[in-house]
Amino acid sequence: MVLGLLNSLRNLATKCLALILVGLLTTSLTACNPSSLLANPDAPPQVVQAILSDPKTFNTVIATDAGSSSVGRMLFDGLVTQNPLTGEIEPALAESWKFSEDKLKVTFTLKPDLKWSDGHPLTAEDVDFTYNQLYLNPEIPASARDILKIGESKALPQVNKLNQQQVEFILPEPFAPFLGTTSAEILPAHILRKTVEEKDRNGKLKFLSTWTVDTPPEKIVASSAYKLKSYNTAQRVVFEANPYYWKKEVVGKDLPHLKKVIWEIVESTDTSLIQFRSGSLDSISVTPEYFSLLKKEEKKGNFSIYDGGPDYGTNYITFNLNTGKKNGKPLVSPQKSAWFNNLQFRQAVAYAINRPRMVKNIYRGLGQPQHSFISVQSPFADKNLQAYDYDPQKAKQLLKEAGFVYKQNKLFDAKDNRVKFTFNTNSGNKIRENMGNQVEEDLEAIGMDVNFRTINFNVLIGKLSGSLDWECILLGLTGGNEPNNGANVWFTDGNLHMFNQKPAPGQPQLVGRKVNDWEKEIDRLFIKGAREIDEEKRQAIYVEIQQLVSEYVPFIYLVNPKALGAVRNKIDGVKYSALGGAFWNLEELKITE
Repeated sequence: MVLGLLNSLRNLATKCLALILVGLLTTSLTACNPSSLLANPDAPPQVVQAILSDPKTFNTVIATDAGSSSVGRMLFDGLVTQNPLTGEIEPALAESWKFSEDKLKVTFTLKPDLKWSDGHPLTAEDVDFTYNQLYLNPEIPASARDILKIGESKALPQVNKLNQQQVEFILPEPFAPFLGTTSAEILPAHILRKTVEEKDRNGKLKFLSTWTVDTPPEKIVASSAYKLKSYNTAQRVVFEANPYYWKKEVVGKDLPHLKKVIWEIVESTDTSLIQFRSGSLDSISVTPEYFSLLKKEEKKGNFSIYDGGPDYGTNYITFNLNTGKKNGKPLVSPQKSAWFNNLQFRQAVAYAINRPRMVKNIYRGLGQPQHSFISVQSPFADKNLQAYDYDPQKAKQLLKEAGFVYKQNKLFDAKDNRVKFTFNTNSGNKIRENMGNQVEEDLEAIGMDVNFRTINFNVLIGKLSGSLDWECILLGLTGGNEPNNGANVWFTDGNLHMFNQKPAPGQPQLVGRKVNDWEKEIDRLFIKGAREIDEEKRQAIYVEIQQLVSEYVPFIYLVNPKALGAVRNKIDGVKYSALGGAFWNLEELKITE
């Protein structure tokens, strides 16, 4: 799961642009030139999409934002992939794999004659390098490492190159989700090896500053259907077909059919809608406020709206529970930290939010209240999870029991401090802004003084993963069928354990950060769930985790919307799904006009 970031096995969403964590800035229609994108009969077949913020890096290993992670999925394949329609793990760079009888050893055989986009052979050397020097390297803050941690010791697998075509993974104990974890992108050893052998003047690996957004596109080699052609800040990212792409049609014809993919950086959902309706975009994520309008225009606009059912992602608010100090200064003021770390306070907030109102007014009925971090489509979802139904009176009762008092309908703590805090989300996303406004209203109705502010996405991510100095946020995470893909959220040292975040490598250490017993128990159960091979027993473990999360509410979940997308009818081969979106099989799509 990717704030939104990698909640998720990073390849789970494959090539789609289902970006849950998107940073938006206010912009005008002049931010890009739609007229330059209109169909040209002499141009190679292409598709034009919109993303809502610039990528922060082209280094997929250390990416924490959805835009950068999506670029990585366009450029690099893993050993395996997941079919979004069936949920089955399928071969990608690997031709086959074989488990030992005790399930502790897995041998992958690569497809023959694999090449990088520069023509250099792609071999087991690249797999060995990617895992041992990048994902498993403690000097590199790789999100993939969290989902590879195994057992109570959180040991990592051993990875050994057997020959140029085979690589072996040795596990310290059975690990049920292991096969899916190997969809993590493989990177080129012949390009990147020097960057992990050399350090900069600050003593950090040069890899950490490699493949920035300023890197010339020709310096970034790819293994998937596309390679990077160009990037213009605040304008667009352009991909072109990889001439050495490994996947072929049954008849042996080269893929992809679409020779160019353009991501316009359109930093407003309203602007994206205008551009889609004008014909300059080929697809758009259909948000509830646009659904009725677009539904009426399907025939005229020559597009179709696809319904993938409940979305796999989560929307939530969370409080900063971190009690640590950085350079002698508390991340959160002591009085506010005491509120946020009070269980009844968090439960009261959960009861105070009117989710049915959100579904009706903001989502136009195209969703349902959400109460769990596990997607409702997942076989591990707890169908009987106790919900925090809207009950403002119960919220007030809990606050009084916790020692808070009301004065003229205003809430104060036991030390006569007005309960007041800052509440942020990323700017420009109308749905999220509307949700934030309603949360502000709902909490003010139970006496709190909430200062709701939207800020730039990259600034917000900097607070979550860098400075750690925030109070309350509204964001989202991607999801999938496999709960362990969210291990980096729930491990107490995970790089997305955002409500009580440990500093990233290289950041100043905290003094006084405390980890609660319930956090440790969730951590332990995640290990237990990954260790259990029996599916029914695994389900019971994840049900227990969901109940703990519901009881201690580190995240307060809001609405599970429908996964809806509009795509031009000229694009043939679309197989829309909530897990993969419209373009998970992008390399197979064709233009029919």
